[in-house]
Amino acid sequence: MYKVCLRFLAPAFIFMAFFHHTLPAQISNPVYVDDVIPVVKIEIDSDSLDMILDPDSAESDHEYPAVFIFDNGTIRDTVGNVGFRLRGNTSRHALKKSFKVSFNTFERGRKYYGLEKLNLNGEHNDPSIIRSKLCWDIFKAMQITSSRANHVRLYINDVYYGLYINVEHIDENFVNYYFGNNDGNLYKCLWPADLDYLGDDPDLYKLTNGDRRVYELKTNKELDDYSDLSDLIASLNLLPDALFTEFEKSFDVDGYLRILAVDVAVGSWDDYWYLKNNYYLYNNPESGLFEFIPYDYDNTFGIDWVGPDWGTRDIYNWGHDTEVRPLANRILAVQEYRDRYSYYLNKLMQGAFNPDSLFPKIDAIHTMITSAAEEDTFRTLDYGYTVDDFHNSYEQALGGHVEYGLKPYVTTRRNSILEQLQLNDIKPIIKNLHHSPQVAQPNQPIDVTVYVEDEDVHPNVQIYHAVNFESRTPVTMYDDGLHQDGQAGDLIYGGQIPSARASGNIQFYISATDAGNAQSLLPRNAPSEQYSIKVGFDAPKLFINEFMASNDTTIADEYGEFDDWVEIYNGDTAAVWLGEIFLTDNLSRPDKWLLPDTTLQPGEFLLIWTDKDPEQGPNHTTYKLDADGEAVGIFKDEGGTPVVIDSLSFGPQQSDISFGRTKDGGAEWQYFDHPTPGYSNANIDAIAENNNARPLQFKLLQNYPNPFNPTTAISYRLPALSGVEGSDVGYVTLTVYNVLGQKIRTLVNKKQPAGKYRVTFNAAGLPSGVYYYRLEAGHFSQTKKLILLR
Repeated sequence: MYKVCLRFLAPAFIFMAFFHHTLPAQISNPVYVDDVIPVVKIEIDSDSLDMILDPDSAESDHEYPAVFIFDNGTIRDTVGNVGFRLRGNTSRHALKKSFKVSFNTFERGRKYYGLEKLNLNGEHNDPSIIRSKLCWDIFKAMQITSSRANHVRLYINDVYYGLYINVEHIDENFVNYYFGNNDGNLYKCLWPADLDYLGDDPDLYKLTNGDRRVYELKTNKELDDYSDLSDLIASLNLLPDALFTEFEKSFDVDGYLRILAVDVAVGSWDDYWYLKNNYYLYNNPESGLFEFIPYDYDNTFGIDWVGPDWGTRDIYNWGHDTEVRPLANRILAVQEYRDRYSYYLNKLMQGAFNPDSLFPKIDAIHTMITSAAEEDTFRTLDYGYTVDDFHNSYEQALGGHVEYGLKPYVTTRRNSILEQLQLNDIKPIIKNLHHSPQVAQPNQPIDVTVYVEDEDVHPNVQIYHAVNFESRTPVTMYDDGLHQDGQAGDLIYGGQIPSARASGNIQFYISATDAGNAQSLLPRNAPSEQYSIKVGFDAPKLFINEFMASNDTTIADEYGEFDDWVEIYNGDTAAVWLGEIFLTDNLSRPDKWLLPDTTLQPGEFLLIWTDKDPEQGPNHTTYKLDADGEAVGIFKDEGGTPVVIDSLSFGPQQSDISFGRTKDGGAEWQYFDHPTPGYSNANIDAIAENNNARPLQFKLLQNYPNPFNPTTAISYRLPALSGVEGSDVGYVTLTVYNVLGQKIRTLVNKKQPAGKYRVTFNAAGLPSGVYYYRLEAGHFSQTKKLILLR
């Protein structure tokens, strides 16, 4: 029994810090703008629509080709050949349907503003058409990784299908956006996903309900390896009570406590704790932890189908009365976690769930969506809701499954929670530890940051450290904006470990103590467990010399496939054996792919195909580059610690334009219209003939750099519509607009022949902010966003 548990215990010294994620900066995505109601239009063959809406096809996931049109008042885009189908569970049989739009079903790899799917939810159970949107906003306020959402008007073949909520789809793009990687296993967990222990065999957790798996693997499907989930469930269920805090080494407990607080506040019974339903688990390779991701929040704020009074239910016994729920029950059995759960609930009651802040938000959304809801005739079909019912549902119960009006539920629930809360002094919450560099040279200091939260405003946060096990004076960390800690008061503390004079190791841990002398340590078992940083290493002079993350026509591999590529250059004076060196597209997973067992001579180049086709040969990686932007790095293992040899983070890339060093191995980078894979970057004519291929379709590329100041390049492709090389496409316009839709600059307005074009936009004199640029040529029109940062 204990063998299963003990494999999760850490060794005496941890050789790399745990890198917990922080939510990405929320640069506005126009798809989820929520201060207006965007219009989504679907144009689809009438026979296909009839098949989708046929009651006999309600459970079908077959996707039919359609045209997607998006208009938020600032941008208007048309995307052809998208997939369109029903989505949801019980909503498939509702009269007001929910739909899924897929941008990559018929055109592999295509994204729309970084998204491959859109979930358009009809919200047929919610007469106010607002509950799930409120939940997603509250999750964001509590710093919980969760979907973005907004209201949209949906038209299908020019028929108004009503007011919908557009909820961000959870997939590999979602986890990559929020966690910075998508290599781990992502599981969609639906009823009866109780996380109960079934045995050591991973295949036991491939159990099914109907025609789907209860724990459905959404990534790495070809491997179909459930051993990580099996280990998690074993740890959850079999760790002895005295050792249960070791579960923190497998699971993001703090993130889940925040989710529990929101679920209990908003009355989400269709969740894990009560109904063993509706969540995702992501095995995050960066943090080494499973992350719990909430999902499906229309049955909230007093919507009920199962019986209990959710406005007054016990906050410490929210779950099912007779069924096992080990995740919630075992976590809340630990007093420290129970106290922190209570702290988060109280934080909600004083903040995002306080009527003083929540009711004005509800009123503003109500006002904004009123006309769209009143015109929505599909809204009335399932329960006969009238226009008066829509308005009244904000203030009063409607009977049936609507047991509370929206605002009365908030008032009742908040009062009940405040009466039940058992508040104790919590230990400071410590997480999101980062240090740089990962491996240091002698006389190089180490910058350390960590997130610390407590009910006391300024806990005492210190770094205890030693050099080669000789203790040094502790370093105080500050949240003042002056110690590499971000902004003052953002709960991120910064400090610097002094440099070591010679090679060896630096050991350290973090201590946080509040005014009541409650103390937390990171790692929890410090000082018997500490983080360790290697000091001193010799690295070969290997360089990422050039790469292309969107190869349409430039160069084909030995199979005739136009795959993405990375060029490695040996700038050393000695040959370098590559068999112990790694190439990765995720800097938090430096050992992602081992370079081939070969030796690179001084001055030589090696071309690696980043195509996720390792079966094609030793120069083909297990991953693809992301043209929307990511990172690439070369690493070497030094005594168990990965050492970065060279790395680069990059933004959106343009098709058939490479990014490389101006001088081989040099510090300056530039774009190459004539890429040179496998050759010196000085040899610009190496494969120029391949770059003259005629474009096969219209394409507006993302500007680069983006953000920019004050100039950026915009590229686009014009196909020869007549089939004759060089034939005119006709008038082409390229125009820049501000967020109000006002024209700022016309960059192109003339006839142009088919070909590839690049235009420089100089924004001198314009204020910082978001702008949009639109290409129009014949019937083609596409808009993209650019960001000016001064």
